[in-house]
Amino acid sequence: MEKVGIVGYYQVKPELDAMMSPYEMIYTAVKGALNSAKLKRKDITTVVSCTNDYYDGKTISNTFKVEAGGAYMKDESKVEMDGAYAALYGLYRILSGNHKLAMIYGFSMPSCFPYEIARILETDPTFDRQINLLNPYTAGGLQMKSYMKTYRVPEEDIAKIAVHNLKNSSKNLLALPDAQKAGITVQDILNSKVLSAPLRELMYPMLCDGATALILAPERQSLKITENPVWITGVGHCQETYYLGDRDLSVSVSMEKAAEKAYKLAEINDPKNEIDVAEIFGHTACEEVILAEATGLCEKGKGVYLLNDGPVLNPSGGAMSAFTPCACGLTRIVEAAKQIRGEAEGHQISDVKKAVATGQIGFCAQNNVLFVLEGGEK
Repeated sequence: MEKVGIVGYYQVKPELDAMMSPYEMIYTAVKGALNSAKLKRKDITTVVSCTNDYYDGKTISNTFKVEAGGAYMKDESKVEMDGAYAALYGLYRILSGNHKLAMIYGFSMPSCFPYEIARILETDPTFDRQINLLNPYTAGGLQMKSYMKTYRVPEEDIAKIAVHNLKNSSKNLLALPDAQKAGITVQDILNSKVLSAPLRELMYPMLCDGATALILAPERQSLKITENPVWITGVGHCQETYYLGDRDLSVSVSMEKAAEKAYKLAEINDPKNEIDVAEIFGHTACEEVILAEATGLCEKGKGVYLLNDGPVLNPSGGAMSAFTPCACGLTRIVEAAKQIRGEAEGHQISDVKKAVATGQIGFCAQNNVLFVLEGGEK
């Protein structure tokens, strides 16, 4: 089976309230990805978008974005989850042998809709939605409380993860300016407003408008397009039960199983020592730690030690650098690819050969996907 390569990508600089229309933002991302690979729209054979009808305020909202996304008269579909799942769908389309070039993009403008309120529509309509107690804040607080209690982790350790990400964001030229906090301290995190105890405001990423695009191609096509493709050597995904009361929130079983599948395909036996960079999408600083532990990059309950030992965790700042719903996981893939190609301007890690990137959806990361990326010929 041919390998599949990442041959182009582009991220629109995120903003709290972008002065672009949705169509202009999507066009900019798609056109930028094509330009980065020196390709034309005619070269695209399939387009997979990641948007959400609830967020867009329209039914079958992708139909309004066909032209902007380069999908006019092309094979086109949409994923209503996270952009990393759109990349997974695009990967399957390439592996099917039916397509030679897949354009993937993720987009959202939360400045135009109440994200936390819209997510309540994900909850069980006969109970959770009626009492309106389960939302991204309360779920994050329950998850953090469970993790801290299970492993006896102090709040200060979670704050250290937030500090790490926000300081890394200050080096990322494509991070949200409001998230670029070079001088932030643990005490600043602990002094920030409580969202849902013990989750605090500076442990939760800032929502912003943005779009990210990525181009996938089979091996022979990839090598014609670029001398430096990034290969997807492993991928795994898994979903666990919706009900939080039926899950141990201190761990992520779905991420453990997703990572196990991906590592098997990529022939990785010791992820902590074989992986150079990990771009982990966590909705909160604590969730990022739980997911990093589930990927086998460190022992359970010891995630804070990743800051000093093991793969470099989120050199981009992760979701804390800029959280665009429907694009965040795709951005993690792009950031990992940049590290491998040496194109992570301002936050490049030296000699990166292998990286992992994750995406997720659902309260407390109910559904997870993990990609293993490796460098191509130089």
